[in-house]
Amino acid sequence: MKIAVVGTGYVGLVTGTCFAESGNDVTCIDIDREKVARLNAGEIPIYEPGLSELVEHNAGAKRLHFTTDLAAAVRSARLIFLAVGTPSLDDGSADLASLRRVVDDMADYLSAEAIVVTKSTVPVGTNLEIFQRLKTKTGRDCDVASNPEFLKEGAAIDDFMKPDRVVVGVRRPEVAEVLRELYAPFLRTEKPFLVMSPESAEMTKYVANALLSTKISFINEVANLCERMRADINDVRRGIGHDSRIGFAFLFPGVGYGGSCFPKDVRALSAMARAAGVEPRILEAVDSVNTNQKTIMADKIKRHFGGKLAGRTIAVWGLSFKPRTDDIREAPALVLIDRLLAEGAKVQVHDPEALENVRRIYGERLSYSEQPYGALEGADVLAIMTEWKEFLTPDFAQMRSLMASPVIFDGRNLYNPTHMKAAGFTYHSIGRASVG
Repeated sequence: MKIAVVGTGYVGLVTGTCFAESGNDVTCIDIDREKVARLNAGEIPIYEPGLSELVEHNAGAKRLHFTTDLAAAVRSARLIFLAVGTPSLDDGSADLASLRRVVDDMADYLSAEAIVVTKSTVPVGTNLEIFQRLKTKTGRDCDVASNPEFLKEGAAIDDFMKPDRVVVGVRRPEVAEVLRELYAPFLRTEKPFLVMSPESAEMTKYVANALLSTKISFINEVANLCERMRADINDVRRGIGHDSRIGFAFLFPGVGYGGSCFPKDVRALSAMARAAGVEPRILEAVDSVNTNQKTIMADKIKRHFGGKLAGRTIAVWGLSFKPRTDDIREAPALVLIDRLLAEGAKVQVHDPEALENVRRIYGERLSYSEQPYGALEGADVLAIMTEWKEFLTPDFAQMRSLMASPVIFDGRNLYNPTHMKAAGFTYHSIGRASVG
């Protein structure tokens, strides 16, 4: 099947590559000429495990192409996937300007059989708006489907190839059958292909991310309470997680969620609710709790030093918002770094993949280390902000020898407090008593 994917960001690049891997002829389109040139040269602009190899394989097999020519790609495509960004506006609602521009620009080139599919995360009613815009431009009814993505950064290839479910929103059953055929290679283990209205499909994406965000904010708020009540959040988490109605997923306390999806989607769903006359009390609380949680680490470190951070050297391990990605959008580590710099501290950082993205923001205001131990030299404190596997079993003796003082603030609860005390560290974590 000939497919066009508009947008080569995270979702568009993964989507196009995985469709090519299943034998389709895919053309990915972007307005950024430099980015397209890099992709055609085999350079992948994002870090996602396994993606580079798949792009190279399918580009070499002539199934995956990159271009800036929207008209040529759309004209020959049976399916056109829209995967352009929908960032937050000041009021939290989604900015659809880029999406609308693409829809208008491609209208003249759509064949009568073409199906336009929204992959972008868009407010409920966007599918209908696209349908109406295309009808105005073309003078006919064009098929527009909604097909939200549920990809986790760091595991996107597996998520696409082995989905929990595929959700499509359509107005005609014939459109659903075309998409069912497209996704059949990925659903061989009897995972469901769920057909619903476009409005329900659009809502499903937001509700999924909002509910996961709610679980994170809930366990973080409980963790903060546990610290005050001399309870251990890890014990509490185990005590509730074995209840089959609750489970363990997304119940790991930490320093808040970040990334391109959860913060944006919670705010967008809140904005949709307000526009519909519904007060989004839980959603607003989820966002507020998360915003506060990102400040917890800086507050803890400042208290440790009696309220004065000026002149202190703080090492930070982990800059991306989660492991296995170089994405630093809304990362809790950046909130910590901003506060430390504002308070006059020296900040030494390490991350396996995100150093260059952080360097583009902070320049020479930070000290960067390609190795985790390099960031520890002379540090008064180590703050752990991302749970990279490389941090799970470090050489604590070497860490002590490098640091000016053996103090760790663990924002991801990677270590056992008893073991840390035995190793000679003062150890602070989330929702557990401090030791040392």
